[in-house]
Amino acid sequence: MRITLKDVAKRAGVSSSAVSRTFTESASVSQKTRKKVMRVADELGYRPNVLAGSLKTQRTKLIGLVADNLQNPVFVVIIDLFTSLIQENGFRPLLVNLAGETDPESSVRLLRQYSVDGVIVASSTLPTSFAVAFHDAGLPVVHTFGRYSGESHAHVVSIDNVHCGSMAASALLDHGYERIGFMGGPAEATSTEDRLKGFESTARQNSMKVSCSFARAYSYEAGREEMSRLIAEGDLAQAYFCGDDVLSIGAMDALADAGLKVPGDVGIIGLNDAEMAGWRCIQLTTIAQPVAEIISASVELIVSQINNPTAISETRLWPCQIKYRSTLRYV
Repeated sequence: MRITLKDVAKRAGVSSSAVSRTFTESASVSQKTRKKVMRVADELGYRPNVLAGSLKTQRTKLIGLVADNLQNPVFVVIIDLFTSLIQENGFRPLLVNLAGETDPESSVRLLRQYSVDGVIVASSTLPTSFAVAFHDAGLPVVHTFGRYSGESHAHVVSIDNVHCGSMAASALLDHGYERIGFMGGPAEATSTEDRLKGFESTARQNSMKVSCSFARAYSYEAGREEMSRLIAEGDLAQAYFCGDDVLSIGAMDALADAGLKVPGDVGIIGLNDAEMAGWRCIQLTTIAQPVAEIISASVELIVSQINNPTAISETRLWPCQIKYRSTLRYV
């Protein structure tokens, strides 16, 4: 038989409402009553019905976690960090896999049906309007890895992708490269647009020759395919800034398949500093973004906004640094 709230109240010699208040956050109940109820609940193996409790508090303790590009191994780490921190803060994550969907309407409808308390959009490719759609639907929202926009009504926690593109071009210049290439993810992705903007600007200011290409996705296979296409065309740059570590590794394998060496024939610099970038067999030079700090700040902001829905939206941009390894030539 399932143990009920009334069973606990009868055994503890208190009212049902006292038991209910004991398991309701911020409810008023004496310390003596709380201890008695908790002791009896443990003895009987009683656990409160969270869904039933949400009807009273109007809080489901659910946070929608909207993500795309889950085929990228980097997102295994990201989802792990997000779910752990969300749970540590007393909430539960509800994961929505966009699977290429760019219209927020279905995601907004789904998460409203589940009455989530807030939403985190974890994507570096979606426009600011995607996260704002949740705000307009009355849901607290944070856009993690999103594009900064002064007109956004959503919290943004991210990096300055324009500056990262500039950093990559400067690094290639410092290593003596003159003909450089940009190999981004999907051309319409906001992160691709911003990284290209910074890359081209710095390169042209320093009279470097720039070529641009785009992979169909931020994935290993897409990086390998795009670099194979560039090799077949026969006009390779001396070095490439690939807009993601997994793209970079795919590009490196395509170069190896063609008998070309990194960095002897072509230099490569990536972005993210995924764990695999530092593996001995890869040793990718990359721009490291502080993923753990970004995720921690995102969870902090969404919990704060849930508790204070009138809070003014803010943007937090985290600095990045280059991790030099073995895929750029020495000068």
